[in-house]
Amino acid sequence: MLTKRQNLLETIKGGNPDRFVNQYEFMDIILESPVKLMCEPGTEFKNDWGITFRWPEGQLGQFPVHDEEHKVLKDITEWRKYVKAPVIDNSDEAWAAAVAHANSIDRNEQFVTAFVAPGVFEMCHHLMSMEDALMALCEEPEYMHELIDYLTEAELNYAKILIDRLHPDALFHHDDWGSQKSSFISPAMFEEFYLPAYKKIYGFYKANGVELIVHHSDSYAANLVPYMIEMGIDIWQGVMTTNNTPELIKKYGGQISFMGDIDSGVVDFPGWTPEHVEQEVERACKNCGKLYFIPNLTQGLNFSSFPGVYDSASEAIDKMSKKMF
Repeated sequence: MLTKRQNLLETIKGGNPDRFVNQYEFMDIILESPVKLMCEPGTEFKNDWGITFRWPEGQLGQFPVHDEEHKVLKDITEWRKYVKAPVIDNSDEAWAAAVAHANSIDRNEQFVTAFVAPGVFEMCHHLMSMEDALMALCEEPEYMHELIDYLTEAELNYAKILIDRLHPDALFHHDDWGSQKSSFISPAMFEEFYLPAYKKIYGFYKANGVELIVHHSDSYAANLVPYMIEMGIDIWQGVMTTNNTPELIKKYGGQISFMGDIDSGVVDFPGWTPEHVEQEVERACKNCGKLYFIPNLTQGLNFSSFPGVYDSASEAIDKMSKKMF
């Protein structure tokens, strides 16, 4: 029987996996970074960039607050006045828990996985709001190029710390690039503004021992897949059914693999049932096949919003492995 790591590599390289890769099993994700990313439900916090995040009770997650009081970047033409990259605590004490976690992982079994969120596109609209960011791309492209370059350098500085401290062999990186049915910006605009940034970022990781780039975007982004390949993404995690995953596998399999096709919004809700989860898992596995595909809830970490859904999906995937392998 192949290890989780071996089975993943066989799957994404078109080899001979002996079962489906079961969701996130191949990654042991290091979440103990001193950089705070999340608040608890019913609370809010301000991160080191000055962005205020709020998680209202009863909602599924947090989002930045963009009223006039809380918006960080109020004028893209004066971005240098408002946007200041934080100094990351690189002390041994701050990184002790993350290093201990990384050192505890059996690298023959799983990938030691660094975690980065938010990505460059999300940082743009977190700083100034989605509306302002999209308008700035159209109306003030020179200033947006400058801001994106600045954010890219900040990411690279963090990448140096992650690599030095954790020696990861995989990266799990978040940046949502679309809604359920379209990308937020056109492919041409994505190519101009964000492709160069990600070629630098992912190229740096690959040049420094990271074997596997897993990018999360639980959205429609089928029109951006050629750029994903060019920037070095190995696995697109979060691929929704609206992308026509089987067609993407047929067209791009061997260049990139696809992780998802079990839409969280379809199975992960208060009235969920194991039977419904199993139906969606069976559909995904039969439609997408054994190679270049990892069945997975589209949510961006190894849990579900409602207790039991993620585990139920994992059990259903194991059942499909016994049927199809």
